[in-house]
Amino acid sequence: MGKLFGTDGIRGRANTYPMTCEMAMKTGQAVGQLTRTSGNTSVVIGRDTRISGQMLESALAAGITSMGVDAMLAGVIPTPGVAYLSGILDGAGAGIMISASHNPYYDNGIKIFQKGGIKLSDDQEKEIESRLLGKEIVPQDTIGRIDIISDGCKSYSDFLLKKFPSRKPGDKKLKLIIDLSNGAAATCAPLVFNSSRFESFFMHDTPNGMNINENCGSQHTQKLTDKVMAMGADAGLAFDGDADRLIAVDDSGQELTGDRILAICANHAKTAGTLKNNIVVSTIMSNIGLVNSFRKLNISHEMTDVGDRKVLERMQAKGAIMGGEDSGHMIFLKEHTTGDGMLSALKLLEVMSATQKPLSELAKIMTVYPQVLMNVEVDASRPDFNGIPTVANTIKDVETRLGEEGRVLVRYSGTQPLLRVMVEGPEAEITRQCCEDICAAIRKNI
Repeated sequence: MGKLFGTDGIRGRANTYPMTCEMAMKTGQAVGQLTRTSGNTSVVIGRDTRISGQMLESALAAGITSMGVDAMLAGVIPTPGVAYLSGILDGAGAGIMISASHNPYYDNGIKIFQKGGIKLSDDQEKEIESRLLGKEIVPQDTIGRIDIISDGCKSYSDFLLKKFPSRKPGDKKLKLIIDLSNGAAATCAPLVFNSSRFESFFMHDTPNGMNINENCGSQHTQKLTDKVMAMGADAGLAFDGDADRLIAVDDSGQELTGDRILAICANHAKTAGTLKNNIVVSTIMSNIGLVNSFRKLNISHEMTDVGDRKVLERMQAKGAIMGGEDSGHMIFLKEHTTGDGMLSALKLLEVMSATQKPLSELAKIMTVYPQVLMNVEVDASRPDFNGIPTVANTIKDVETRLGEEGRVLVRYSGTQPLLRVMVEGPEAEITRQCCEDICAAIRKNI
């Protein structure tokens, strides 16, 4: 983990380091410099609906154009929309999304895509970081232009709709309640989930710069659940602020996180013979229920570290076309280069349409095990907890108690002085007690 880049780009409170205008301009210069060096001529910039988005957009554009590279402004658009545009526009050498994802409105972030719409590798992040933290970047003699991409949302929405089968005459329209989180999806979702294909009802679709993710979206699904039940909808769909995540609600009011959506889509693809290499990738945070589901379905399952970027790297290495995180980031590599909430929704709806089964029935493909996650504050030295006998023995004891019916994951936070303890087990009470036992040992010995 670098000094600036976290799991998904640079993030922090807007107008406070590192999310300042000065740092944004310098980031624009660094990305512009790399774009120019690679022989490309422009960088695509998109943003979500936060009030600080335009401020940072202006600073990034100033930095990019000072390097003799054009800044192409897509305005409010989902993160995967920026990835798409940076992959199709002539001369585009990179894409930048201004968003702090599911965080509150006062935070913001910078996500960077390389040419082709793929997130940066660790080495590329280190290269940009060294430029940001090193000596001043010298502007070029030539100056780039700032241009507006007026049809970015429509182009991206058309791209998504091509991935969904056309509705046949007589087919029933799926009734959907869609929570747009007062975020970036508000611009594009009505074009995608339009009346020619779906009976859609939108909520939290009036962003004002300060209500993004506020008691709505993928992190807060209770109001969506209530609406699904009250209106008798086939499904509820909830996106986060930049619409790269999807959490669903089925017709019985049950919340479906990324793991269960992944299991549903993977099973359908395997049945249809389209699951390339019979492999699905998820992270170490996936529920043990997903592991058991793939085992029963005879689907090979690869697990990687946290972050959709890590998932993508493993997918590419193993030749997989499907992967994701329980948080709702899902990658369908045959269709797109990055996690995409609206594309994930279309893939889930495709299964519902093809099977003519309610989402609650499809969800039975996976049993979700109770999961308890606790954080323990530790000092900055981060000792190897496996080398501390009492802690290591407690973890082993819990693993023995749970056997194949549970799982333990202990890891340091990548951004805070915390040791994270996750335990999954067959019953909620047993799972919580096991997690508390490990945390108690950590507090006493670290």
